[in-house]
Amino acid sequence: MKRSLPLAMLLLMSLAPSARAASEADYKAAYAAAEAASKEATGMRNQWTTTVSTLAAAKKAGDGGDFDRAVAAAKEAEALAKASIFQATSEKEAWKAMEIR
Repeated sequence: MKRSLPLAMLLLMSLAPSARAASEADYKAAYAAAEAASKEATGMRNQWTTTVSTLAAAKKAGDGGDFDRAVAAAKEAEALAKASIFQATSEKEAWKAMEIR
């Protein structure tokens, strides 16, 4: 439970609306960060399917010129990817405590 609170806060902060309209440069930076985190999660063999679909939604919105929606989706995808990375690293050793001895 203690570990899920920072994760929830990260997700909420990433979804907070911005005060100004996003530009194409904002979208590209957010998408690059999300894609990098997604690739890291893939390398750990723990990529969540929701990350892939959210990245696709970000790309679609960016290609359509809706940069506000694209940035929001890219930040959400990055948060999901980071959450999957956190899950993989935290459970790397935690499974041993669940093993029947």
